[in-house]
Amino acid sequence: MNTTREYQRKLISAEEAAGMVKSGMWIDYGAICGFPSLIDEKLAARAKELKGVKIRAEHSHTVIPRHDPLQEHFIHNSWFLGRVEREYYKNGACSYIPFGLGDGPRMYRQWLKDAVDITFIEVTPMDKKGNFNFGASVTRQKAACEVAKKVVLEVNEHMPWVFGGYDEVVNISQVDHIVENYEYKIPEFPAAVITSEDEAIAALLAEQIENGATIQLGVGAVPSVVGKLLIKHNLKDLGIHSEMFNDSMMELIEAGVVTGKHKTLNPGKSVFCFAAGSEKLYKFMDKNKALAGFPVDYTNDPYTIAKNEKQIAINGALRVDLRGQVCSESVGTRQISGTGGQLEFTRGAYMSKGGKAFICLHAAREGKDGKLVSSIVPTLELGDMVTVPASDVSHIVTEYGMVNLKGKSIWQRAKALISIAHPSFRDELTKAAIKAGFITKGTVGIGF
Repeated sequence: MNTTREYQRKLISAEEAAGMVKSGMWIDYGAICGFPSLIDEKLAARAKELKGVKIRAEHSHTVIPRHDPLQEHFIHNSWFLGRVEREYYKNGACSYIPFGLGDGPRMYRQWLKDAVDITFIEVTPMDKKGNFNFGASVTRQKAACEVAKKVVLEVNEHMPWVFGGYDEVVNISQVDHIVENYEYKIPEFPAAVITSEDEAIAALLAEQIENGATIQLGVGAVPSVVGKLLIKHNLKDLGIHSEMFNDSMMELIEAGVVTGKHKTLNPGKSVFCFAAGSEKLYKFMDKNKALAGFPVDYTNDPYTIAKNEKQIAINGALRVDLRGQVCSESVGTRQISGTGGQLEFTRGAYMSKGGKAFICLHAAREGKDGKLVSSIVPTLELGDMVTVPASDVSHIVTEYGMVNLKGKSIWQRAKALISIAHPSFRDELTKAAIKAGFITKGTVGIGF
């Protein structure tokens, strides 16, 4: 096959791509940096022509719900809500799809194999072999291409070429149409501001991470910031096996903290399935032989994770209750993000020889009225999604300390968690724990 001739034959405009969408179809967007910005814009412009178009996306920057807030024309569904989709959800214009991130490829190949009319995915320019690379978002893109009735790629010269792994490319022979996007770069994700609480958490974590350990940093402000702060703690020869690759990981590599030379799985390679960060990060990733992009059913398989000795999982949470249940994704019934890979890495790191799993959160946050609200609570709120069950939780970390809940009774867990809660709430948490029967009569006056 003459790939250049085939490319020209399949090349269409973004308007033509958007014009393929018919009322009632299921449309799947590429995940995160695989988001097809130009096609999305043209599809939004067609809102009044369409009815009941259902879109699946993830951490999307879409403008469609903004054009259709009452869902008269589009029904937007998200695997994981980012900043943009969070606002749509709050206004009733977006629905959440519960799932564990590592289940993505199987979700398409098994459960959605007849339920994708068109997939639109952002990719790199084509190479000489006719391959397009999924770049900063390998995730489950290949699986979506395999099952979609029509595959439309949006080519973006700003997408980094990321070596695999496997399933990191799709060939032109597997593609129906190509759109060239010269108007939008791939999405950037601003870095979180470092706080004194983050610095305290990072210092506690650094004491627990050995030289030669392999780390995962989850989605959210605390894990991202902690990654940056680990540079200060003189750790050596760390490795990376993570679902996400971000700026703090790039900085760890540039600082010589991450070398991967002691990894027991994929030595010398920083392994991930997607990236989210700055333009500098994406340029760093391009054709970088120290990196390897894999599909998410590899990166997030707990049994694969566990093959890395000393695997460390660092994830953030919104709330933890006194029994050890972790909510990292919703506030009551309002979805904030998604399950992502938090449970998978919590389990995989715990299974790893010498591995440890940490859930990190600030002990308190500022409420809408400006008053402090405890992040450690007697019980989760009605409607809170449990991201990590109490039976899976081990280390919980706040700026006031670290506790390991493994092997502890409910009264021990309650006392341990109260010990790392914000001091302003410890008395009322203790009273609530006694009232709920978590701290029993015989355990009131003893240590945990």
